[in-house]
Amino acid sequence: MSAPAYSLRDVTVRLGERDVLSHVTADFAAGRVHVVRGASGTGKTTLLRLLMGLVEPVSGSVTRPEGARLAAAFQEDRLLDSLTVSANVRLPYGRVGGPERARLLDETRRALAAVGMAGLESARAGELSGGQRRRVSLLRAGLATYDVVFLDEPLRGLDEGSSRATMAWLLQRLEAKTVLWVTHSAEEAAALPSPVLWTVDGGCVRPGSM
Repeated sequence: MSAPAYSLRDVTVRLGERDVLSHVTADFAAGRVHVVRGASGTGKTTLLRLLMGLVEPVSGSVTRPEGARLAAAFQEDRLLDSLTVSANVRLPYGRVGGPERARLLDETRRALAAVGMAGLESARAGELSGGQRRRVSLLRAGLATYDVVFLDEPLRGLDEGSSRATMAWLLQRLEAKTVLWVTHSAEEAAALPSPVLWTVDGGCVRPGSM
C-alpha cells in the first residue's frame, strides 16, 4: 500500500479562542477523491487550509507530500476583475508566450465551451455574472498543473445545467489526482469516482458519510 498523501496526528487547530479541529488523526490516501461533508461552520474549510499549509496546528503533526504541485478553488472566486477570462485562467502559469500561450488559449476556449461559456475568453472578469465567475475559478484550478487539488464547495451557486456541465468537465481532470472536495450535496458526492467519505463535526474528522 502506498503512503498517504496527507497524515494528521493528534492535530488541534485554534482560531481565536476556539478549537475548530480538536485532536484529529486521519490519513488521506494519494490518488483518491476525498469528499468532506459536514454542517456549516464545523471546520471543513479549516481542514482544507490546514492540509494546504495555510494554517498550522497549535499541537500535533501534519505530514504533507513533499514537492507536490497544488491547485485550489476557494469559496471566494478570487478573480482579477481587470483581466480577461483567459488571463485569469493563465495566472497559475505566470508569464507565458509562444506555443505554450497558444496551447493554454486553446485549452481555455475548449474548457469554456464545455461549461457553457463559449466565446467569453476575452471578456473582463468584472463583467461576468456570479455563476460565470465561479466557473472561471474552477477552470483556472482544473487547467493548472497539479498533483493535488482542493475544491471548497466548487459547484455552489451554479444552476442545474451549469453544475452538471462543470462537474462533467472537472471529472475529466481528476483522474489519478489527489482530490479534496468539500460539499453539502449527497448527489454531488455520489457523482464522484469511488469517493472516500469524511465527516467534520464537533471538531472531529472521521471517515464515513453523514
